[in-house]
Formats: sequence, C-alpha cells, structure tokens
Amino acid sequence: MKKIISAIVVGVAVLVGATSAMAEKIKVAGIYTVPVQQKWAGTLHRALVAAEKAGEIEYVFSEKVANTDYVRVMREYAESGVKMIVGEAFGISREARKVAKDYPEIAFLMGDPGDKYGDNFSAFDNYIHEPCYLMGVIAGSMTKTNKIGMVGGYPIGEVNRLFHAFMAGAKSVNPDVEFKVSFIGSWYDPPKAKEFAYAQVEAGVDILYAERAGVVDAAREKGILAFGNVNDMNKEENGKDVVVASALWHMENAINYAVGQVKAGTYKAENYKEWTMMQKGGASLSPFYEFDTKIPAAAKAKVEELSAKIMAGEFEVEIIDSEPKSTY
Repeated sequence: MKKIISAIVVGVAVLVGATSAMAEKIKVAGIYTVPVQQKWAGTLHRALVAAEKAGEIEYVFSEKVANTDYVRVMREYAESGVKMIVGEAFGISREARKVAKDYPEIAFLMGDPGDKYGDNFSAFDNYIHEPCYLMGVIAGSMTKTNKIGMVGGYPIGEVNRLFHAFMAGAKSVNPDVEFKVSFIGSWYDPPKAKEFAYAQVEAGVDILYAERAGVVDAAREKGILAFGNVNDMNKEENGKDVVVASALWHMENAINYAVGQVKAGTYKAENYKEWTMMQKGGASLSPFYEFDTKIPAAAKAKVEELSAKIMAGEFEVEIIDSEPKSTY
C-alpha cells in the first residue's frame, strides 16, 4: 500500500512539475536590423508582444542592429539567460548558425533563406504567395489599361515569389495583362519607393502592387488603385479608398508553437515554411473594406473558391524564386 501511495505521490509531483514548467514564462529576445515599425520586423514584434501579453514569455528586443553588429548582439542575449532568440539571418547565415551551435541550450528561430541547421536553429521565410495570387485575380479583373506596376525592395526569393504569384493570379483571369517590375534597392525608403511608383504610373499602369512602404501614397496622389503587402495597408498606411486588399503575414501561430516546444523541452530545428502559409494561419487575404461592392462579382467568387481549395490542400500556388521581369 505504501508503495502504491509513494508511486502516486511521485506521479503527481512529476505532473505538477511539468505543469509548472509549462506555466512559467520564458525569456525571449528579438533582434531586428530595422525599426520595429518596418513591416517585416513588425510582424515578428507583434507576435512576440502578443505572447508576452498572454503571459507566455518575457520579451526583450533590439532594433536597428547592423549586420556587422548582429552576431555580437546575438551572443550578448545568449549569455544573458534568454531561452529563445527570434530574428533574421539574411546575409549572415553562416555566422548565425555558428552562434546557434555555440549555444545548444537556446532555441533560435531565424528568418533565413536556407534550411534548418543542427538541433536548435529553425529557419523561416515569408511565404504569403497564396494571398498574393488571390490579389492578382482581383487586380487582373479590375485593371482598365491592362498594365499593372509592382514596386519591391530587393529581387530576392522572399519578394520574387510574391510578385510571380501576383502575376500568375492576374494572368489566370486576364491573359492580356502586362507588368512593370521595379526594385528600389532598400527595405525601407518610402520616398524612393514613391518615385519608382510615379515612374510606373507615367508608363501607363493603373494598379500598383505596393510591396514597399511609400507606394500607396503615390497611388493616392495619382488616383489609381493599389494592393498591399505583409500588413493591412488599407488601415495602417493611409490606404482607405486606395488599397483594395493586402496579402497579410501572421507569425503568432509559429511563435506560439516554438514557445510551447521550448517550455516542454522538446524544441528542435525545423523549417517553419508551412507556418507562414494559409493552412496554418500564417497568411491571409485582408478584408475588402470599402471595395467590397466594387470588385467584380466573378472575381470575388473566384477568390472565395480558390481560398477554400488552398485551405483544403486542393490548389497549390507555384513558388518561383527567380527574379521577375517587366513584360512591356
């Protein structure tokens, strides 16, 4: 009888210990090369702030960290007692992986064009190409000149796949549509993006895909429509009556999944690609707001049909990471 009671006590103690560990907050550091107001970093920042508000983590962060200083900051946080580091390794992949290898007890969840590494370095990238395809369907249905402009930061896979998906969606409903593609050579330079957008309007486009901040302002001033990227540009970038819809990126589910693993002691290196796509809640198409009654009914029906098929795994939007080119 004593043995049975002892076994029960031990079992309860283990259960209580595990529950207590899951309930405890873990310290998480975010490291960003740009201000958290920038869309990409902002998506990660918002997800981590939400996890902190939910009582899951204690969150600290550094912003505007230059690539040349990034590894030092990673190591400082690793030495400070954080359990998880979230950030970006674009351009410093090899160096970031070395840091992860040197701190095997810390979970690293890093934006990176490559794959997972070792036991504790998970990689993610921005795979919101599915809602970009859906936006293309709408844009191809709404253009009157059959000329659409696209202004992006750099021609890297993360951006290229969104442009290609948008173009494919437009072509699927309007084979005559043509595209003007420009890259500004910066992740955050609204005045420059605005200038490039002006040039595209002069070239005859009547719809703009605003991959970068600044393009929506140009569309407003020129009296044409725009489509947004990553954040809801209709609401967050003065896009009322200008931005028809935005392809949204969400990292809350991915962050919660990683935090849960760290707390449970089961964190392992993974590729988080699927966590940034529609099926796992990592991507979505924004509401149409004031454009809800202005979008052609056939286009709205097509978007609804394709959305259901994507969520059911019955329709796959092709991922093309090569640099897109202007078609006129």
